[in-house]
Amino acid sequence: MSSTRGIKGPSRSSQHLHDEIARIAEQIRGYAKSYGLDPFDTSFELIDHDELNEVAAYGGFPTRYPHWRFGMHYEELEKGYSFGLQKIYELVINNDPCTAYLMKSNSLVDQKLVIAHVYGHSDFFKNSFWFAKTNRKMLDQMANHGTRLRRYVEKFGESVVEDFLDACMSVENLIDYHSMYTPKKRKSAEPIEDLERDKEVKKIRSKEYMDRFMNPPEFVQKQRKAIEDQLARKRKLPEEPEKDVLLFLLDYAPLDNWQRDVLAIVRDEAYYFAPQALTKIMNEGWASYWHSRIMTEKVLTDAEVVDYAEHHAGTMGTQPGVLNPYKLGIELYRDIEDRWNKGRFGPDWDRCDDMQRRRNWDMKLGLGRKKIFEIRRVHNDITFIDEFLTKEFCEEQKMFTYRHNPQTNRLEIADREFEKVKEQLLFRLTNMSYPVIRVDDGNFRNRGELKLTHEHAGLDLEAREARDTLKNLFRIWRRPVHIETQSEGEGKLLSFDGERQSEETIGGE
Repeated sequence: MSSTRGIKGPSRSSQHLHDEIARIAEQIRGYAKSYGLDPFDTSFELIDHDELNEVAAYGGFPTRYPHWRFGMHYEELEKGYSFGLQKIYELVINNDPCTAYLMKSNSLVDQKLVIAHVYGHSDFFKNSFWFAKTNRKMLDQMANHGTRLRRYVEKFGESVVEDFLDACMSVENLIDYHSMYTPKKRKSAEPIEDLERDKEVKKIRSKEYMDRFMNPPEFVQKQRKAIEDQLARKRKLPEEPEKDVLLFLLDYAPLDNWQRDVLAIVRDEAYYFAPQALTKIMNEGWASYWHSRIMTEKVLTDAEVVDYAEHHAGTMGTQPGVLNPYKLGIELYRDIEDRWNKGRFGPDWDRCDDMQRRRNWDMKLGLGRKKIFEIRRVHNDITFIDEFLTKEFCEEQKMFTYRHNPQTNRLEIADREFEKVKEQLLFRLTNMSYPVIRVDDGNFRNRGELKLTHEHAGLDLEAREARDTLKNLFRIWRRPVHIETQSEGEGKLLSFDGERQSEETIGGE
C-alpha cells in the first residue's frame, strides 16, 4: 500500500509539486523503514499558511466543533506568522492512516526535513505503549463530535450550548491521565444493604470456655471497627477520592442528556490528547533524532546542507528557563545510544570512580539502537527523565535551575546541582504541570455539595484560577462547590455557592 494515499490540499498547487512531494515521501518512508521504523500509512496534505494555522488552532482537526477558544488561537498563530515571530512547518495527527499537513511555501529541503520528522512521529504514535489506548479513527470521531454539537446549537440555541461548553472546556484537565492504562476497579461484591444487616463480628468458632482466648476483646473490637470503616466508605460518595473529576460529574451531576453528552465529548477529547502531553519530550526527541539521521545520512544534497543546518539549529535552540522538548529529547536519545553502544551502564560502570577509565570506557557492545527502540516503546517523559538523565549529561548540556530575580526582573541561575536540576524537571512534568485535584465528597456536609481536595506539593493554587474553576464546576454541579487546599502554610477551604466566593481557614500542616 502506498504511504502517501494521495497528496491533496484545499487550495491546489501545481501537479508537479504534488508529484514531487509524493515521490520524496515514498523515498523517505523507505529510508525510515530501513532504520527499523514502523510508521502508519501517512497522508500528506499541502495547504497554505493560513489554512495550516486554522487546522493547528483546532488541534489538527478541521472538522472539530467550533468554539471561540479555537478562534483566539488562530488569531494568535496568524499574528505570529505575519510578524515573523513563529512559523508552523508541519502538523501531524495520531490517526490510522496518519495525517500530516505541509505548508506549500516551505522550501524543498524543509519539506524533506518535515516529512522525515513526520515519519518519526508516526512511528512513535503506532508503537509507543502510551498511545495504544487512543482512538486511531479520531478524525472521524471529531467530525461526529462536531455534528452533535451543531445539532444541540440548532435545538437549544448557540448561547446556551456555548455557555455550558465553556464550563466543560475550562475543567478539561481534571482527568486521571493514567486511568486508561490501569484495570477498572472491581466493585464490591457485597452490597451496602448486606453490610448494614450484618454488623456483627464473625468470631472464630470455639468451645465456650475457649472463646475469650480465641476471640479476645481487642480482636473483636478491631473487627468491629473495620466493619464500621467499610460501611462509612460505602456510604460516602465516592468511596475513595476520585482523580477523574469529569467522570464523577458525568456519573452524578444533575445534567440534561445533551449536557451529559457535551461533557462526555470534552472528556473523550481530553483523554485522546493526554498521551501527547505525557510524551512530549520523548515524541519530539524521537522525531528529531530520526529526521536528523535520515537527512544527514540519506537525503541531503550538497546544495541543501546549509539550509538544513540553519533550520535544524533553529529548532534545537534553547534559552534560559525555557524547556525545549526537541533539544532535550534528541540529546538524551543520542546519549543513551552512545552509552549502550559503549557499555556505560550497569554495576561495573556505576562502581568505577577512575575518571580516566570512565572517559575511555568502551566495551563495544553495540546495543544503543536496540535500547532506544525499547525506550520508545515503554517509557513516558517522567520515567524517561527519571531513569536516563545522568549527572554527566546535565553537565555536558549545561542544564541549570533558574529563578526570577524581582530586583533585576531577569531569570538567573539558581542551582547547578544535578539532583536539583532533575527534581525541578520531574516536578514540571508531573501531571502535565497541572495541580492534582480529586473529588473527596459528593455529599459534603450532607447537603449534596461537591468537595474537592488539592494535593499540595509545595506550590499554592493560583487564586484567580481556583476561583474560576469553582465557578465553572458550579455551572455543572448546580450546587455549592468547595476545594480544600494549602495557602501560605495554612489549610484553606475555598467555596462558591453560585453568588459569592468565600474562604475558610481549616488548619495547616
